[in-house]
Parts: sequence; structure tokens; C-alpha cells
Amino acid sequence: MGRLPAAKRREQLLDTAAKLFALHGYAGATTSQIARAAGVTEPIIYRHFPSKRDLFIALIERTGESTIRLWEHELRDSTDPADRLKRLLGANPMVSNKGRGIYRVIVQAMTEAEDPKVQEALVEHIARLHEFVVAEVQRAQDSGKVSKRFTPELTAWALIHLGLGYGVLSAMGVTKHGIDETGMGIRDLLGELMFGQRNHG
Repeated sequence: MGRLPAAKRREQLLDTAAKLFALHGYAGATTSQIARAAGVTEPIIYRHFPSKRDLFIALIERTGESTIRLWEHELRDSTDPADRLKRLLGANPMVSNKGRGIYRVIVQAMTEAEDPKVQEALVEHIARLHEFVVAEVQRAQDSGKVSKRFTPELTAWALIHLGLGYGVLSAMGVTKHGIDETGMGIRDLLGELMFGQRNHG
């Protein structure tokens, strides 16, 4: 593989690492495997990332940025606070084509990585997503579209908890989860709880 500009090489290494972490887990994948799969020598990895831990933390940070971009894209042409919140309910990065694999790695890392720096990066990642959702819930509450019975912070945590649970069950291959025999699903339930009406579409 030819010489790439530093920024592109960094992205290529992150892409390759994401695939290997998905296959072998954070603990199982080695920098030598990542280098081999990327078609570079191991020292090239260390030129961009001091350690496997730093590479993984960079991957977590990039995933957070990608998720925020996904949400911003979904909301780009909507100014109605209730509609924006409904769109967020349907934009779960854990089940999107682009985010599914890397979020599986992140969830796996939560259970197997005891490194305080990795844990800190995971906590910061969730905090960023929570902050984004809080702002959207606050906007919907201020507009009178969503009840103020619970704080935006708690409501945002409820949505994140549900999103994570839904994503984990999807990753486990559990079929027909989040839907009943009438065809109603979790988004409908959330729509009624939050907006007092069924969330169509």
C-alpha cells in the first residue's frame, strides 16, 4: 500500500482496527494484527497512536462524533421540537448500518476493559450523547410538546437506556424484539408516553 497523508492513514488505521476489534474484541486484537491487516508495519501504528489503548480511545471518540453527525443529519430539516425528538427515537446508531459494528465493539469493551482510561473515554462518550439528547428534550418541553413531569436529564437517560437495550438485543440476534403481535413497537410506546399519541412512521 502506498504512502498516505497522515490524516488519511490515521483514518485507515481506525477503520482497520474497528473491523479487528469487532472480530476479536478489544482484548483479543493486537497491534501487529491491525498493522498486518492495514498493510503497514507496526511502528506506523505507533507513529499515530502511542498504544492500542490510545487507538481504541480514538475510535470511541470518532464514534461519538459520527453519532452526533448522524443525529444532526436526521434533524437538519426539522424545526418542530416534537418532530425532532421523534426523529431521534428512530436514529439509533447501534442499529444503523454504519454504527452497528463499532457499537458492538464499544459494548463489548464496557464488559471486558478494566483500563481506567478506556472507561473514562466510554463515560465521556455517553455523556456527550446524553448532552445532545437533553437539549432536544428541553426544547420539546419548552414548546409544550412533552410533559415536564420529569427533568430533561432523566428523560434523556431513559431514551439512552432504551436505545442501548434495543441495540444490545439487536446485536444478540433476538428476533421480533420491541414489537408485539398487533405491529406496535417501542417507538409507538415512547410516542404515546412522551407525546400522548401514537408515533406513526
